[in-house]
Amino acid sequence: MRNLLFAFLKVLKFFRTFGRKISGKTEDDIHRQRIVSGKAWEEFCDQLKLAGAVLKYPGTPQDAFNQAEGVRYLTRLTRAALEAFVEYNDPAFPVLRRMVHETVKMGADNPDNYYFNAQISGKYEYRITGKRNTVHYIGFFTQNGNYGTTGGLAPCDTLEDNELVLEKDGSFEIILSKEKKGKNWLKIEEDTGMVIVRQTFLDRFKEVPAELKIETLNGKAEPDPLTPEMIDEGLKTAAMFVAGAPLLFARWAKGFQKHTNRLPLFDPDVSNAAGGDKNIIYYHSYWKLAEDEALVITVKPPECDLWNFQLNNYWMESLDYRYFNVCINKGSAVYETDGSVRVIVSHEDPGMPNRLDTCGHTEGTMCWRWYRLKDDAEPVEPECKVVKLKDL
Repeated sequence: MRNLLFAFLKVLKFFRTFGRKISGKTEDDIHRQRIVSGKAWEEFCDQLKLAGAVLKYPGTPQDAFNQAEGVRYLTRLTRAALEAFVEYNDPAFPVLRRMVHETVKMGADNPDNYYFNAQISGKYEYRITGKRNTVHYIGFFTQNGNYGTTGGLAPCDTLEDNELVLEKDGSFEIILSKEKKGKNWLKIEEDTGMVIVRQTFLDRFKEVPAELKIETLNGKAEPDPLTPEMIDEGLKTAAMFVAGAPLLFARWAKGFQKHTNRLPLFDPDVSNAAGGDKNIIYYHSYWKLAEDEALVITVKPPECDLWNFQLNNYWMESLDYRYFNVCINKGSAVYETDGSVRVIVSHEDPGMPNRLDTCGHTEGTMCWRWYRLKDDAEPVEPECKVVKLKDL
């Protein structure tokens, strides 16, 4: 379905280009006409309506609770898309923003992560300045393509925490360019469209995220006035994002249902294409429990920088970690004497360590991650078992 959408958009773009050449109109003429006539807004609204098809995607729970979360999910993505592709879509003047956070969620967003995104372009060079502070990990990633484009998010370059050169006061400077420059360098290419910053907490209640700022080195001192093209193209990209992202993750969730209440390895090529970190090993899956059941997950973690596990709803939104315990990691877990850990997923609290709250859900998706395995450590698939709550 997603591929059909992108194919249709490509065909539509071809005919628009062909028609423009025949009519003798310039690209600017077309954008002005579409804005003045209202066509740009009408197509955006039509595309949003089409995005609602995800609510009836095969495998989607059709009860009122899950459907209500699905509608809220679409409103959240619409809000995020308009901010990313209309409000902050000028690569000449990028802004590092939290596109995914406590009230905008997608793709099993990690409660232990503090995400920043900025729209950039291979036409320019950039500088990121900041102060490291106390967050457990920070990584910088350039991606070719964008969330709202047909090509996905192909990895370009990575600057990891252990590679980052800091000044004595914890400050740093990173240059983003095609050719290597400075102590800290992050490569960009002609097709680079985004820089992503991932900060990962071991204790998100105590650690302080880095202070960050991005600026263009070879652009103008002031932004150009708003143009019809910026709004027309921004609305198109936003609409593609709202239509395309939910379909991608709905397809994932449907696939996860084949191994409900288990945690098999997720294909790294698929996660990387969706903007995942190549140094993280993901175990995505689906959970479903009756009111009197619990999912018990046991594993002895391999040597790694960090690990975590989280619960999501069907739409692959993390459950509300502001108020409920829906995530556990290397720092917060209580371990057995042999170094293993037992995580309990249940509707009611059995009064045991490492229990995660389902927040009123009876089913959803879930994800386990191993971060940056050390030395010769091998990834381990967590063992899952459904038991009666009274038998815990």
